[in-house]
Amino acid sequence: MHVKIISFTDRGFKLAEAISAAMPSHDTEIVTRGISPSAVCEGAFRDREALVFIGAMGIAVRSAAPYIKDKLTDPPLIVIDEAGRYVIPVLSGHVGGANSFALEIADAIGAEPVLTTATDVSGTFSVDLFAKENGLRIVNREGIAKVSASALKGKTVTMSIKDFPPKEHTDVIVTDQDADDPESHLRSLASIVLCPERYAVGIGCRRGKSFEDILSFARKVLAENGIDEPEIGAVATIGIKKDEPGLIRLSEYWRVPLITFDASVLARVPGDFSSSQRVLEAVGVDNVCERAAAAAAGRGYKLTVKKQASDGITIAVASR
Repeated sequence: MHVKIISFTDRGFKLAEAISAAMPSHDTEIVTRGISPSAVCEGAFRDREALVFIGAMGIAVRSAAPYIKDKLTDPPLIVIDEAGRYVIPVLSGHVGGANSFALEIADAIGAEPVLTTATDVSGTFSVDLFAKENGLRIVNREGIAKVSASALKGKTVTMSIKDFPPKEHTDVIVTDQDADDPESHLRSLASIVLCPERYAVGIGCRRGKSFEDILSFARKVLAENGIDEPEIGAVATIGIKKDEPGLIRLSEYWRVPLITFDASVLARVPGDFSSSQRVLEAVGVDNVCERAAAAAAGRGYKLTVKKQASDGITIAVASR
């Protein structure tokens, strides 16, 4: 995860350094005095980077306020006091992962996490966290509050997955049947509708291609083929690209896993793929993007978008 840590004092800067050192798996950037926290927030919200404020919560809230949109797209925002006693997730606790990240920070620096989301405090079912952990897309976000309210009242949360359509109103429906249609009858059958994230995006790229370039081309390909970004469930590539910063940032931006496959595995994926002798000689398999997309989509995949190429980036899309 790419994390921007904002501090305002020498004491805060030392704590920021301690956090960065204690969490080497994250790409941390420390922002100190002289840079507008509001400008930092603007960039972080645009690129969905995690924000950690060391200081007063009021400063964090005022800096982020102009850019806050909704809980499904806002980046995680966390506030820590200068003494490093408390770690408080403020925005995007479940879908953005702020709650789990706060627990990770607190464990790393010996602080106390302060979770305020009602379902976490009560230890009850959280439908948005359930969706995230199971690769499901929330179709009607207003349903989150309805299901959470039922859970917090101690009511049984009902879910229809297998027996479809349900004979009576249920709290949660998990389906891929015409759920995106605003006129769909599904929304009258449940408080919230969840759908599988049905597409895997396979990507090959030259070393060092920027996140911005990859995202821009990916968006162009998706738009041209009528695929919405929330429908993406995975980014896939060859194993030698597992540390490629641009691909890592893309997976973080879409909040999906980056899945990598060895060349020998990609070579055995069945299907009719485009072939390049140059790619074969370079990486050990004749095609990366199509084969990686197919491998991530799994058995029964459909190659929805065949190889598209632009300036050192190749993209294909497979549906599960």
